Amino acid sequence: MKRPLTLIFLITGLMVAMAHPVYSQIEESGSLYDIPPRTLVDCPTSMTLPRGCFDLVMRIYPNGGIIGRTAIGLSNRFMIGISYGAERIIADAEPNWNPSMEFNIKLRLIDESVFFPSLAIGFNSQGYGFHDDEMDRYTYKSKGFYAVISRGLYLYNASFGGHLGINYSLEYDKDKEKDPNFFVGLDTQFNYNIGFVMEYDMALNDNKSSQHYGKGRGYLNMGIRWLYSENLEIAVMLKNLLNNRRDVNSFGRGLRLTYIEYF
Repeated sequence: MKRPLTLIFLITGLMVAMAHPVYSQIEESGSLYDIPPRTLVDCPTSMTLPRGCFDLVMRIYPNGGIIGRTAIGLSNRFMIGISYGAERIIADAEPNWNPSMEFNIKLRLIDESVFFPSLAIGFNSQGYGFHDDEMDRYTYKSKGFYAVISRGLYLYNASFGGHLGINYSLEYDKDKEKDPNFFVGLDTQFNYNIGFVMEYDMALNDNKSSQHYGKGRGYLNMGIRWLYSENLEIAVMLKNLLNNRRDVNSFGRGLRLTYIEYF
């Protein structure tokens, strides 16, 4: 019994020793390559844009949909943003515009240290996919109010980040699903310009629908990030890998372009 405990403590000690405050160091470096992801696929991390930095994001999703968004780092801990889009923009039919402009705000309360993860709270009203006016919701509900913790780790020439969060969406839809929800995710970056993200949204607020939405499996999403230059990132995203929707028989494919610049 003592040997397994000794091994566990040894492994834990090594992890703590290697787990430098990665994200804090990154933000101080000033390199655009080193700004960590603020969002994995749909789920937020505790990271924010540095002060005086802004991003422009174009997200292309199935059925010819496009969402454009921008955010500004007002300090190293606080960022705000707006977004707007529509389905069928790339199509030969009338676009289905989202009902309104959506907002994103995030405040990091605690920076990462050697022994503690970083913590952020925020609000994001932007859902993804088709906006169902009858149900008054997006295909993938917005996160609404959320809190998320993040922890970074260096290992050889790669960096890793783990993320755990809770959210409460304001998209109740006609099924009146108001349950708090949980999500977990990770991101990695290899060879300085190639990254991978993965997330699992439990969708506890979207598992009882009589329509064509959740089946109770949750949403598993992943993506590959290519940091093309200091300013431009290209990401290929795969969504709903667990086939958690009643109206589809395959996972979704999308593309995200991110341009980052300082004032």
